[in-house]
Amino acid sequence: MLISVARPKKETVVEAIPGAFCAGNVSTYNDEHMQQGNTLRRRLWRNTPNAISIARLCSTPVLFASVPMHRIEIFKWMLFGCLLSDILDGLIARTFHLTSELGASLDSIADIATMCIGLLGVLVFRRPFVSEHYTELMPIVVFYGIELIASLWRYGKVSSFHTLLDRIAAYMAGIFVMSLFLWGYCGWLFHLTVIVYAVALSEEMLLIYLLPEWRSDVGGIYRVLAGNGVKP
Repeated sequence: MLISVARPKKETVVEAIPGAFCAGNVSTYNDEHMQQGNTLRRRLWRNTPNAISIARLCSTPVLFASVPMHRIEIFKWMLFGCLLSDILDGLIARTFHLTSELGASLDSIADIATMCIGLLGVLVFRRPFVSEHYTELMPIVVFYGIELIASLWRYGKVSSFHTLLDRIAAYMAGIFVMSLFLWGYCGWLFHLTVIVYAVALSEEMLLIYLLPEWRSDVGGIYRVLAGNGVKP
């Protein structure tokens, strides 16, 4: 007679998988990692205009050094790069709504440095032009200095109105200076630039008078008057 002996069933033992490798934890980790990456990319993109302004500001010592060293080729192309970067940072900031008070201040400081060194380069490398048109150039330089002093006295820092007329004047001045170095003097462009610059500086002086507090990217005198409920 055969006696069957029941064998004990083997218990299946499932070892716990470490939490870091669980599907849920892995998914959460990936989501957090992607969010951190997206946040970093957004932060970098948001500061792109500021980075361009800082790069322009950092290049001004080289631009300045090229003047006493009489390296006109270095000066010419460095100035060209600075002018292009001025257009680029403003275009990016306005198109993608990345404007800020810090960015406006950095842009204005870099613009002032570039303009002053640019005028010095014109004085050194294009002295006959300066001697011939001294009477047209000097009032604009003095007017610009007065506007700068007025903004420092009013706000404690340089103005950054960035009006449409101011941008047009700056672009025209850049085009004229580069044409002066590349192709020579252009009379109609010079006189038109002087007129537009004088009008733009007059608008900035009026804005300094009207605005008790520092503001950036105001658009123009019409927007300021309309915003205050005053019809021009």
